[in-house]
Amino acid sequence: MATDGGVLQLHPYAMAAAAVALASAYMVWFWALSRRLSGPRMWPLVGSLPSVVLNRARVHDWIADNLRATGDAATYQTCILPLPFLARRQGLVTVTCNPRNLEHILRARFDNYPKGPMWQASFHDLLGQGIFNSDGETWLIQRKTAALEFTTRTLRQAMARWANRSIKYRLWRILDDHCNAAASVDLQDLLLRLTFDNICGLTFGKDPETLSPGLPENPFANAFDEATEATMQRFLFPSLLWRIKKAFGVGSERSLRDSLAVVDRHMTETIAARKATPSDDLLSRFMKKRDSKGKAFPEDVLQWIALNFVLAGRDTSSVALSWFFWTLMQRRDVERKVVLEIASVLRETRGDDTARWTEEPLNFDELERLVYLKAALTETLRLYPSVPQDSKYVVADDVLPDGTVVPAGSAITYSIYSVGRMESIWGKDCAEFRPERWLSADGSRFEPVKDAYRFVAFNGGPRTCLGKDLAYLQMKSIASAVLLRNSVELVPGYKVEQKMSLTLFMKNGLRVHVKPRDIASYVEPSEPAPPQGSLVIPTTTAAAA
Repeated sequence: MATDGGVLQLHPYAMAAAAVALASAYMVWFWALSRRLSGPRMWPLVGSLPSVVLNRARVHDWIADNLRATGDAATYQTCILPLPFLARRQGLVTVTCNPRNLEHILRARFDNYPKGPMWQASFHDLLGQGIFNSDGETWLIQRKTAALEFTTRTLRQAMARWANRSIKYRLWRILDDHCNAAASVDLQDLLLRLTFDNICGLTFGKDPETLSPGLPENPFANAFDEATEATMQRFLFPSLLWRIKKAFGVGSERSLRDSLAVVDRHMTETIAARKATPSDDLLSRFMKKRDSKGKAFPEDVLQWIALNFVLAGRDTSSVALSWFFWTLMQRRDVERKVVLEIASVLRETRGDDTARWTEEPLNFDELERLVYLKAALTETLRLYPSVPQDSKYVVADDVLPDGTVVPAGSAITYSIYSVGRMESIWGKDCAEFRPERWLSADGSRFEPVKDAYRFVAFNGGPRTCLGKDLAYLQMKSIASAVLLRNSVELVPGYKVEQKMSLTLFMKNGLRVHVKPRDIASYVEPSEPAPPQGSLVIPTTTAAAA
């Protein structure tokens, strides 16, 4: 050590020794941290992020594997920022699918587990302070206002009308055009377009008709897709990176800015049109409502509310239906039982003339009677939830029911996808697709699971999905309409894989061949339904015909 003009200088050997000492101290600290955490392997400085990247193609199955390795606890903790003073809070992530932990997070200590600043910052440009991206009083006002609308029979009947109109005049025609054709069709794309048209009709009172012959491009639909995709990119990288990209207007942030300009323009025109000619859609209904101060909602809040409903109403139902049809292609015995139930209901409501059955989609009352179909859809959501996982921010230090300590400032991820695949939760047949688990002993009634936190596909607690009944109605309407007139077969050799996204999209769509169905063959009284098979759904989602 020496001085030069009063400036302290360290000898190179001393600097090297200090660096070695710091590195050694860090490694000892990192070793101790790793010993305390029960999750996947961690690496110095980058934590478990390399493992996430390596398993990104099967991230939900990878998380399920990690949770399964913990036994009945179904909980582990890992670190994505293993640095002193940060690792135990901002860098700590608790991952769980334990039903008691889920109840604690979603209901018992609801106020301690909000969306949090990271989630809200990432989604703010697209969803603002809408119901799915807000906490506290802002969320509560929208929740109470929406609850009054979503519990009405009128809204459910309106959804049935929008869905049936799209099915009769567009979906059926497109499927007929592809019947026995050599060319395949992407069923997931058709379902996305159909549910987008339905939710836009219900929300804005206007059908964009993205599901039409020729499958035309729609500027608003495309911009909404691009904005959603760019927003999801923010979750794949540290927040500092996307903030820098946003400041310079490059990459996915530039795409987000450009697509949001199209979305904003469309919403401004739509709101203006609804103010000029109010209707019975959701947007018009919210225009009549008042906030906590007795004032009408301003335009930006109306836009947030509408876009939140569009995001929730389109992706979740179409994704669930895609996995439903994929599963039926593996389980023709289940498909036959669904079609037999449809035939039985229609025989009672429309008579013995089967030609009349296919003239109109099933109406509201007929859909309500499809118990086995609802069970099959619910079983699909158990194994393939539309939103496979969600995250919460920890406000104050807490201890989960299983004894896991969660410090303030850390994050909790609850894996909805894993809940349905744990033997400790659903028994040894957890991987089997078995709709009967949702039915009464005589098969005449749908029976929800007694422990509500064993099935959280529609969330739980105060944030339970308001549109649950609408979602079931839309899914039953579309599924019954397709199965009434057609059957679908997976293109030979086609692989179905999950997309790394906030919703469980199929990465490359669902390409199928469409065949006509002779519904009359399902009313033969002497032909019993085949016994249920025992095919087990694979833990990976790739499958070939």
